[in-house]
Amino acid sequence: MVVNRMRRRAVVRGVVQAVGFRYYAQAEARRLGLAGFVRNRRDGAVEAEAEGDAAAVSAMLDWLAHGPPSAVVHSVETSELEPLGEAEFRIDF
Repeated sequence: MVVNRMRRRAVVRGVVQAVGFRYYAQAEARRLGLAGFVRNRRDGAVEAEAEGDAAAVSAMLDWLAHGPPSAVVHSVETSELEPLGEAEFRIDF
């Protein structure tokens, strides 16, 4: 068991759908070695859960605050979750 493993949920609002946000987020999460998911929400936001090393999760949250070049992020709301022990980062549809 990794002591500094953590999981965070982020709800990203702004111009974040139809700009490739989920695919860029998946690539960034995989680069950082994170598990979890990213998905579009019906309200126009993007929701992501990232799990892994505390430093990597923090880096992912920083990335979500600006997203890919085609996105315009207005806000990111985060919350703490218990780690689930997942092994990969996926796009949920």
